[in-house]
Amino acid sequence: MARWVFEPGHTAAEFCARHMMVTYVRGHFKNVHGSLVFDENDVASGSVEATIDARGLWTGESDRDAHLRSADFLDVERYPEIRFRGRVAQRLGALDWKVKGDLTIRGKTVPATLDVHYLGRWATPWWEGGVDKGPKIRAGFVATTTINRHDFGVSWNSTLDHGGLVVGEEVQITIDAEAILEEG
Repeated sequence: MARWVFEPGHTAAEFCARHMMVTYVRGHFKNVHGSLVFDENDVASGSVEATIDARGLWTGESDRDAHLRSADFLDVERYPEIRFRGRVAQRLGALDWKVKGDLTIRGKTVPATLDVHYLGRWATPWWEGGVDKGPKIRAGFVATTTINRHDFGVSWNSTLDHGGLVVGEEVQITIDAEAILEEG
């Protein structure tokens, strides 16, 4: 099995949650690290580990970002990382499969299933310090899941008139991963 590492500059995570009963708020994390054990010819033996730096959360609104980093939500002072570790559980098609594993948010670990779509692999240029180091093999993946934030102790909310809520319970998560094949 080949080992791949995430390219941090080209790997990101996004969350999407209902806001004020009328729209969605999206947030991003750019500091995502991880590795894969993956072989296109033996997908069923694949595994993944990913770590997201929760302190880097960005929604485009600084007050909201501060609130989401606070103890009301992610509590990044006590729990600076979000982690996922899993194995391929089911092949759904030539480029799609389910990965089952454990997702840890705020120090609480809950089983989670990612729907993964393989975007393919390509030999790409690799430059370091202005020097062409020759091609690197890269592969792309998109993984999605939906969680209930209460399962992780993320339960802050406020009610609106007529019983509505400020923040929805379900959170959609998307990870866009660009992985580089390790040589050797």
